[in-house]
Amino acid sequence: MPALKPTHYTAEIVWLGAVMTDDRANLMAPARNMLELAFDGVAGAFHAGLTRPACVRVKSQYAKGTRIRNERQLSIISQEELEQIAARMGVDALNPARLGATMVIKGIANFTHVPPSSRLTAPSGATLTIDMENLPCQFPAKSLIVDHGESAKKFKSAAKDRRGVTAWVAAEGSVAVGDILTLHIPNQPSWSP
Repeated sequence: MPALKPTHYTAEIVWLGAVMTDDRANLMAPARNMLELAFDGVAGAFHAGLTRPACVRVKSQYAKGTRIRNERQLSIISQEELEQIAARMGVDALNPARLGATMVIKGIANFTHVPPSSRLTAPSGATLTIDMENLPCQFPAKSLIVDHGESAKKFKSAAKDRRGVTAWVAAEGSVAVGDILTLHIPNQPSWSP
């Protein structure tokens, strides 16, 4: 029996980018038309690598700096949730380049809450494994000040439950703006302790 089942849910890639700097106050992911995805992520990107040092997000499991599997190679957010965040901040639109995003998709409702371990498969065969919700932080807010002034300070609360997900490359290949991704979800019932 397959562990993952394809769904009828698809999403179109509407934006791609990659953060190429470690300057967290000037968070920028220049837009790209296409990305090559390798097992270590996007070559040269800040979040590339098979492993990474443990950070505050996993402090309950690992001491800071412990080498762990890099499940944060990519940051994926939906266009629909970007629009919701902008509305909650009281601004017209948000530039995904200032959010540290790798990919913006449209077409999957409530995308931030797709089940962990789901897969997004591209026409090239490139496949991304969704790790979990990408919790809001202050780095995008610092970058958004350039575009939105004081309204940028509302980002963290406005993005709660809407920031998208982190993901890692499960199968190599290319992705391009306009590609249609298919969602595959784990074949298991909801957990109930």
